[in-house]
Amino acid sequence: METYVNTSELEEGVSFIKASPRDVGTIDLIVRRPSIGEREELQQGELDLKSGLIGDNWLARGYRKTADGNAHPDMQLTIMNSRAIALIAKKKSRWQLAGDQLFVDFNLSDENIPPGSLLLVGDAMIEVTAEPHLGCKKFSDRFGRDAVLFVNSEIGRSLNLRGINAKVVEPGKVKIGAKINRLST
Repeated sequence: METYVNTSELEEGVSFIKASPRDVGTIDLIVRRPSIGEREELQQGELDLKSGLIGDNWLARGYRKTADGNAHPDMQLTIMNSRAIALIAKKKSRWQLAGDQLFVDFNLSDENIPPGSLLLVGDAMIEVTAEPHLGCKKFSDRFGRDAVLFVNSEIGRSLNLRGINAKVVEPGKVKIGAKINRLST
């Protein structure tokens, strides 16, 4: 049985997470979700204007909170800080359970990249959107109650420890080890 990280361990990791690069970081993991509950780790992927990460089920899955049930356009990509998920998941093999597509060593705080910020991710350009990305029951089931309370806490929300939502504004390729650059805020 998997043991979860407790609140004090999570709080001790905040300074390490805060030290994430602010201008240029790296892509550490790419995960495609071909269908509900499935995950595929990729060495490289392609970001598309219409589908987001090609082969991911974001578009087909839709979103229950939109009026028509279609996928939310401002939730095309989910991106999580690698240092945060490393602390929470303990093992890299468990990162994909978070359900995000990109895991980056990059400061995702609102202070560093508020909604509307443009980021160059590999060869693609994405825009940070205002839709919040918060810990939910699935996140709690996978990483424990302390983890979900931590990412949804005041410090967790200010640093976007659960991650951010974004949309593709210029298509392109992404690969492990590629750069993520802040273009504008």
